[in-house]
Amino acid sequence: MSNAALRLSGISKGYNKGLPNEVQVLHEVDLTLAPGELVALVAPSGAGKSTLLHIAGLLDTPDSGGVEIGGEDMTGLSDRRRTQVRRNQVGFVYQFHHLLPEFTAAENVLLPQLANGTPRPEAEARAGQLLAQVGLAARADHRPAAMSGGEQQRVAFCRALANAPRLLLADEPTGNLDPATSDTVFEALLGLVRETGLAALIATHNLDLAARMDRQIRLEAGTIHG
Repeated sequence: MSNAALRLSGISKGYNKGLPNEVQVLHEVDLTLAPGELVALVAPSGAGKSTLLHIAGLLDTPDSGGVEIGGEDMTGLSDRRRTQVRRNQVGFVYQFHHLLPEFTAAENVLLPQLANGTPRPEAEARAGQLLAQVGLAARADHRPAAMSGGEQQRVAFCRALANAPRLLLADEPTGNLDPATSDTVFEALLGLVRETGLAALIATHNLDLAARMDRQIRLEAGTIHG
């Protein structure tokens, strides 16, 4: 058993196998994230970073290689068990916040917990705690349309962490934001990671933000460098 939050071993993935337009996206990728580690994944568009994040988060399966989350081998798990792991151990944040527009910020953070069987009083308390940690306690009763882009994305981070995952995966989470707002959102993310001790793999084009993480890795020609 490994104590790594995430371990990818020999991950390969291609599309259109056996066809003239076959594309090999990932080739023998190895990657380990320790608990509490914040890692920047830097890659040009089309390099396969989204595919790598989807495989790490059990949204896609590799052609070969293994995925471990919290020391548990994910190979060959049933769909039901993979869904359980995603719900309980992995949080996702995307470039667009994907908040439910008809619900308030607090409700957006509350709902994943209720779906996971958390008693409502406990879920409400955690939602309030997470929103307070990112400076949004006063915005808890506002719907997404009444919030700025940076506020929406901070709520998305809180929602991703609602069920206390061990791993956070984020795909260009500040890509739609101006530099000043990106910095505010990143500081909120950094605070959440440090407070909770989870591991985070953040795909970003922002080299300034990448330089502030614990380490940087590059995805080039289907392989990891750095």
